[in-house]
Amino acid sequence: MPLPFNGAISRFYDTAPAEIRRAISHRKKGQIITDDYPYPERMDRKEYEAALKDLQMQLVRLQADVKATGKRVAVVFEGRDAAGKGGAIKRIRENMNPRVTRVVALSAPTDREQTQWYFQRYVNTLPAAGEIVLYDRSWYNRGVVEKVFGFCTDAQRETFFQQVNPFEKMLVEEGITLVKIWLNVGRAEQLRRFLDREGDPMKQWKLSSIDVKGLERWDAYSAAIAETFERSHSDHAPWTVIRADDKRRARIAVIRTILQQVHYDGRDPELDAGPDPKIAGGPEIWSHHDDG
Repeated sequence: MPLPFNGAISRFYDTAPAEIRRAISHRKKGQIITDDYPYPERMDRKEYEAALKDLQMQLVRLQADVKATGKRVAVVFEGRDAAGKGGAIKRIRENMNPRVTRVVALSAPTDREQTQWYFQRYVNTLPAAGEIVLYDRSWYNRGVVEKVFGFCTDAQRETFFQQVNPFEKMLVEEGITLVKIWLNVGRAEQLRRFLDREGDPMKQWKLSSIDVKGLERWDAYSAAIAETFERSHSDHAPWTVIRADDKRRARIAVIRTILQQVHYDGRDPELDAGPDPKIAGGPEIWSHHDDG
């Protein structure tokens, strides 16, 4: 069976920096290959599954409260390609009612949408009373991906940055609980996950031309991410950055972040502690550990 994109990811691996190839080739099962990740191995499966079950029970309580009280919750998921956004969203939704909790993953804008106010098509997807909306990528495409690939002009991106904070402040003042989560992985771990997808027929659908082209634009992504954090991390809509080199720990941290930021009846007071501070925090945790 031919590899997607004619094996472009494998070819990139052959020319990647030696330390990245060495980290991938020497990896042992369960080992974390990002040098400064605070844990040497991924979370134990039994420990993970027990923690996940407890947190998913809390999500069910949250959902019941949202439906009963008419709360509106919007959770934005952003991050490096292959950082685990889809996997985290899947674990959140596993025991949730799809009529209450829905996912928004918009495709590229149509010709008509490109002539509209940039935020317009996102406004149409915002939660109504009693709804939770999970955004698998969001309006922050303009801050990062569109910049890196030249899909918008510098003037359009500047307008976005001038409007995004007022836009999010309006959402919060309107009564929407807005949670913004950024998942990040090291460069070697990202490439390892891409290689895994390339070689697995059941995962190849996850790859896109953007993934392939983006491998050579790590530094451009880093610059765009840094500016996005600098200009959109606010008191009313802060970013929570989660180091996702271990998918299991990242999923636990994602759910704990949501449960901490959304108040609901029946909430476990233990959740006040929030996600693991070794892997989660504000943008400063990204700037200290962006593995370029």
